[in-house]
Amino acid sequence: MKGPSRRPEQVAEAVRQVVADALLREVRDPRVGMVTISGVDVTRDLGWATVRVAAHGEPAEQAAALEGLRSAAGFLRSRVAKALASRTVPELKFVLDQGLAHAARIDALLAEVRREGA
Repeated sequence: MKGPSRRPEQVAEAVRQVVADALLREVRDPRVGMVTISGVDVTRDLGWATVRVAAHGEPAEQAAALEGLRSAAGFLRSRVAKALASRTVPELKFVLDQGLAHAARIDALLAEVRREGA
């Protein structure tokens, strides 16, 4: 019996590579200049790809970066379609990855606790 399909994982990796490359080489929107793709999750039916991004800067700059990515989603999806060469191309949804900021906050709190305990 065949195990769970690896296709969503393969599509997620392809989406990550294509979007990262397009952001680096083709997207000229200044709002998305300081964006790092931290991960991609693709639904089992390949209908949606959630692209987690870490946007650097203040909250207003992060919101602007997210808006820039959303406005480029159609262009980026067309790039993904060319790379996948399959009938099903996921819609792209961009979300801010709070994981890095959360980890930095925890590190800062731990350092503060260590200083107070010393």
